[in-house]
Amino acid sequence: MDKLLKELLEAPGISGCEEAVAEIMKRELSKYCDEVKIDNFGNVIARKGKGGKKIMLAAHMDEIGLAVKHITPEGFIYFIKVGGIADMVLPAQRVIIKAKKGDVAGVIGTKPPHLMTGDEGKKAVHFTNMFIDIGCKTKEEVLEKIEIGDQIIFEPNAGELSKDRFYGKAIDNRAGCYEMIKIMETLGNIDAEVYAVATAQEEVGLKGAKTSSFAVEPDFALILDTTVAGDVPGIEDKVSSLRIGDGIAITLIEASGRGTIVNNKIRRMMIDTAKENKIKHQIDIIDGGMTDGAAIYMNRAGILTGILSIATRYIHASTSVFDINDLFDGVKLSQKIIEKVSKNF
Repeated sequence: MDKLLKELLEAPGISGCEEAVAEIMKRELSKYCDEVKIDNFGNVIARKGKGGKKIMLAAHMDEIGLAVKHITPEGFIYFIKVGGIADMVLPAQRVIIKAKKGDVAGVIGTKPPHLMTGDEGKKAVHFTNMFIDIGCKTKEEVLEKIEIGDQIIFEPNAGELSKDRFYGKAIDNRAGCYEMIKIMETLGNIDAEVYAVATAQEEVGLKGAKTSSFAVEPDFALILDTTVAGDVPGIEDKVSSLRIGDGIAITLIEASGRGTIVNNKIRRMMIDTAKENKIKHQIDIIDGGMTDGAAIYMNRAGILTGILSIATRYIHASTSVFDINDLFDGVKLSQKIIEKVSKNF
């Protein structure tokens, strides 16, 4: 696995606490762009080129996670969820609390099933009945290490399952961040201003996308994100036919239309561009979930917007899986789309 990709996957950055990721993005984008800044909201905004149209790439930096809410007299920590996390993925997970004095390791605990009543054992445990154990005996001992409000991430992990299939924490959407860096690294000279924007707080309301696109005011925006793969047991093709390794996904409709609906002009251009350049791709229609595109395409007077997504297994969990070839198909298609938009739109 590429060193930079591993660094991005393992970096801490729940929504609102993206500083560590932002510094990586600023460092890397500075190598390939004419100007890079971090705005008041925490978005990283890089610009390359001048003249012509304004084209904006957007990839969100934040990951789902938790935050410290309450500490019991016995030293157990209760938490809130930051972003969409299914309760079922939480029990027994190893976590890291990012405290001012240093990282604190913990384990998410629940009432043991052996001690549950008959009715309790039949129900899923709600996250409000879970807690984090950091090995302390009292509240005072815990407060020597952490503070209320500290961000909590899943234990960092990243690696290769096989030659092309990688796993890691925060693939949603550090894979998209890495993809954006690679696009800017290899993008040739074109008659346009290309903005690479690493957005903050996507997982909790697409917030950084709203503020950054208002500032950039692009003529066209291309969103780089992940989407749910359907190639695992229990999912029928009619629910999701996306497969990791089958190419970059061109997303056309999100959240049954509550999110972005890519207009016909853009969807035709993206699909035709993929076919013309023989870039492996698949079509993505999402019943649930949305990307930064949903905020960007309704900003100001409306912004032409397209979405490219990397099919990913086990999304919004402590570890996800994707195929690196899909990511690089996304890099190739993004470059061709940027070239086309700069000339014809």
